Amino acid sequence: MTRDHGGDTDAAAARYGSGDWLDLSTGINARPYPMPDLFAHVLNALPTAAEIAALEAAARQAYGATVTPVALAGAQVGIQLVPRLADTGSARVLGPTYNEHAGALATAGWQVAEVAGIDALAGADIAVVVNPNNPDGRRHDPATLRALSARVGLLVVDESFADPTPELSLAGSLGAADARLLVLRSFGKFYGLAGLRLGFVLAGDELSARLRSLAGPWAVSGPAIAAGRAALADDAWRAETVDRLHRDAARLDALAAGAGWDLVGGAALFRTYRVAEAAAVQDALARHRIWTRIFPYAPHWIRLGLPSSEPDWSRLRAALTGEAA
Repeated sequence: MTRDHGGDTDAAAARYGSGDWLDLSTGINARPYPMPDLFAHVLNALPTAAEIAALEAAARQAYGATVTPVALAGAQVGIQLVPRLADTGSARVLGPTYNEHAGALATAGWQVAEVAGIDALAGADIAVVVNPNNPDGRRHDPATLRALSARVGLLVVDESFADPTPELSLAGSLGAADARLLVLRSFGKFYGLAGLRLGFVLAGDELSARLRSLAGPWAVSGPAIAAGRAALADDAWRAETVDRLHRDAARLDALAAGAGWDLVGGAALFRTYRVAEAAAVQDALARHRIWTRIFPYAPHWIRLGLPSSEPDWSRLRAALTGEAA
């Protein structure tokens, strides 16, 4: 099973040469939250239980959750722990989507099938839905997903790109007694600090306790705790960033439409377009040192993240139109 990802600018440089690469191949916010000052103890002492609890309380408030999130070193760790929450069986993933879900389940011995419709998930021991979906931006009503959770052994809803669209989130409806629903949240994507490796899992008490046991002590680093506590509590930055991302997504759509691309869909942090030949378009942009994402299962799809600055917008516009930057 191919487990390819964006962010592989080293591969781009190996193929096209080094230079000042503009990486639009991920859905990571390119205007990150400003890192707070780190006191020495954050680096030279083990995180305390009180510090981890404060981080999780900040995440609970930011996500409007009714349960305490479990902090992990990225949502990816949650994806890798999910297969260990039950004996191996049948898993179904609503696709096409982020390939690590199927990859982690298959590696752990699960029988994995990718299905095209949400009703086809019913009956699975583990079912996975990404909402909003990566890369096509499909959205699912939370009530529909809540109903689906009663028809599967465990429903995993990956909300890694849901920060700008909180109305899609199931975080506020999860209760302590929930045993068939688990929600993943990424910190690094929306806050633009992916290198810190921080994410959260929201689940009922029993699943949360098992996840904490599987993750072990010190599942997150001191710097991630400090940055996460500051960022998650900053309501003003969050609101301003949501507004900017929606504006920039519309701006990118307009630029792509001018190039003759058709919108497939996307989230506020990335957009996916239909083009005549995605590999050729990626190649042309790479020659301008702009890296994008294409997909082996969709030869006409190309995905772009959002430029971070006016010079970057100018570079992209020039590459698409042939005008001078």
